[in-house]
Amino acid sequence: MSSARRGLQGAAALAAATALLLTGCGGGGDGDDGDDGTVTLQWWHIGTTEPNHTLYSDWAREFEAENPGVRIEITELENDAFKTKMATQTAAGDLPDVFSTWGGGALQQQVDAGLVRELTEDAAATIESFTEAAIAPYTLDGEVYGLPIDAGMVGFWYNQAHFTEAGIDRPPATWSEFLDAVRDLKEAGITPIALGGQSRWPGHYYWAYLAMRTGGLQMLDEAAESNDFTADGFVRAGEMLRELADMEPFQPGFMGAEYDTPEGQAALVGSGEAAMELMGQWAPAVQADTGGGIGEDLGFFRFPVVEGGAGDIDEVLGGGNGFAVAADAPDEALEFVRYLAAEPQQAEYVRAGAGLPARADAIGLIEDETLREVAEALAGASGFQLYLDQAYPPAVGQQINESVAGILAGSTSPREAVEAITAAARTEG
Repeated sequence: MSSARRGLQGAAALAAATALLLTGCGGGGDGDDGDDGTVTLQWWHIGTTEPNHTLYSDWAREFEAENPGVRIEITELENDAFKTKMATQTAAGDLPDVFSTWGGGALQQQVDAGLVRELTEDAAATIESFTEAAIAPYTLDGEVYGLPIDAGMVGFWYNQAHFTEAGIDRPPATWSEFLDAVRDLKEAGITPIALGGQSRWPGHYYWAYLAMRTGGLQMLDEAAESNDFTADGFVRAGEMLRELADMEPFQPGFMGAEYDTPEGQAALVGSGEAAMELMGQWAPAVQADTGGGIGEDLGFFRFPVVEGGAGDIDEVLGGGNGFAVAADAPDEALEFVRYLAAEPQQAEYVRAGAGLPARADAIGLIEDETLREVAEALAGASGFQLYLDQAYPPAVGQQINESVAGILAGSTSPREAVEAITAAARTEG
């Protein structure tokens, strides 16, 4: 496995946001003992939307019931707020006992600082139950430092009724066909694409996929080794993204929109106000939670190929969500993470529509036809790339998100974008 996907490195530290504290307060990593001998675990996660919000809360209470000597205090944080808060905690050397992780660069930095517990032997039986794609982001230098809760890929989620209304008879397979679909939707008076530009990370998916399709995965591997993102394929990806933005395919004010707010990207698709979004396997659940969902009208297609490009439609961008344990957390934290990854919880997770399974023995539980299609596409992938804002060290991931946002806004040229990313990579390297 290449260096770009071996370490599958880290979530970017983005602008500060406010945490939503459910119970207790943050920080920890030491499983504080109460006067009565109760072990209190601090659990930070990003399950702010349904069904994750309820599932995670229920699992914490169920674990407490099965382990009377353990109390779990939950800190629930929205995605970007979590990244910012965890960057601060990492710098301070003070991580919560159990915390969400995507693997990759942020996890690598935490491991290098001695802040994360290795799980290779202690969770060996659980690790064996995961698919290779699911466990890969948490495997660093051959050792496992996190257990996944789901795994999947990014693709286009689209409103089939809107496509029919616009006279589009099949999902686009090439970039030229995709641009034609955007034009047809605009002519039909339908907003083609919803995008949460303020959140930054959703926009980077376009540049990442276009780079994969133009330059191929080898180009991304070479950039990871050389810390140089100025190859022609990266520049061309920015040019193609700018050409798309010039078509005005996004909703008005998209650069000020968030991803998962009531007026955000997911809600626009979930309410039928926009025809599609480029998003991961969690998209249907967030669409339903924020916009109501569009039911059987929701379809999925893979990111199109670029004519003449080195990439392949079976090469996918993706990742998943998992949980890690602080190095100084008590053994009860390890038991809790293993509980979260166990078959009963995985089955409940899949049946609730929270995401695609990480365990091989749960794949057969996928009832939704569209989600099964995504799982099959991931299983048949000829190549895999972790989200770029997590595949590299956090500062590089942050610069990728900011540079892509500049391209979308028209304030940064494609050449300026790759030079800024290269400068960040060389500083980190």
